[in-house]
Amino acid sequence: MNAAPPIINVSRLSQSFQGQPALQEVSLQVQDGERVALVGASGAGKSTLLRNLNGLQVADQGVVEILGCPLQIDGKLQAQARRRRGRIGFIFQQFNLVNRLTVLENVLVGNLAQVSWGRSLVQSFSQAEKLQALAALERVGILEQAHKRAGVLSGGQQQRVAIARCLMQGAQIILADEPIASLDPASACQVMELLMGLNQDEGITLMMSLHQVQVVRRYCDRAIALSAGMVQFDGPTAALDLPMLGEIYGAAAPELVLRDMPRT
Repeated sequence: MNAAPPIINVSRLSQSFQGQPALQEVSLQVQDGERVALVGASGAGKSTLLRNLNGLQVADQGVVEILGCPLQIDGKLQAQARRRRGRIGFIFQQFNLVNRLTVLENVLVGNLAQVSWGRSLVQSFSQAEKLQALAALERVGILEQAHKRAGVLSGGQQQRVAIARCLMQGAQIILADEPIASLDPASACQVMELLMGLNQDEGITLMMSLHQVQVVRRYCDRAIALSAGMVQFDGPTAALDLPMLGEIYGAAAPELVLRDMPRT
């Protein structure tokens, strides 16, 4: 029986900024339901790669395919890019919420890719969509915060709103760029447990850039280590040990080995 096609397929992706390479012929595949960590010291190319996977950035050359269809080819977004991006949730380090809007309104924004341009301009949402957004907030454990302004929430709560927004859009893939870097250890652990639950219970594919190797080992099955925009390691997280980190990153390796998070 033929193996299932990858849900993410990247082929020879390269991008430079002001002549400096950020990605150098990166190729990788991710299967449906995987939990993959992107590892690397600052400037390794993790954020650039994630942003290329949902079209927030467009590379100079190479191909990104999502759910079996091309998202970008050699620097050009493809015709189905908007529809494909609707199936890709993105979680930012700094939450990327609109602080003046309520929590509920921020979650409803996750559905904009599924509605007409006219409705999206005026943010017109049906009662069914509002109930769906409330269900997403309940799933992430902050239903009681629905009518508060997003700006008054704690960092951990704001990241839960961002996750609920991904659920609202019906994301099959969640890309997370340092999702716990701005959180205290307890909140970081709660957010990671929530993401793992979505992967295990809902089958959502996770690809996350994470800075602490201890966190990578605890929560992810596979690690992809980037250095100078190139893939230097792609394999089981258990194999990404201290000698391997030292071989890849040299003097920068200690940057990735920080104190562990507390267990809940």
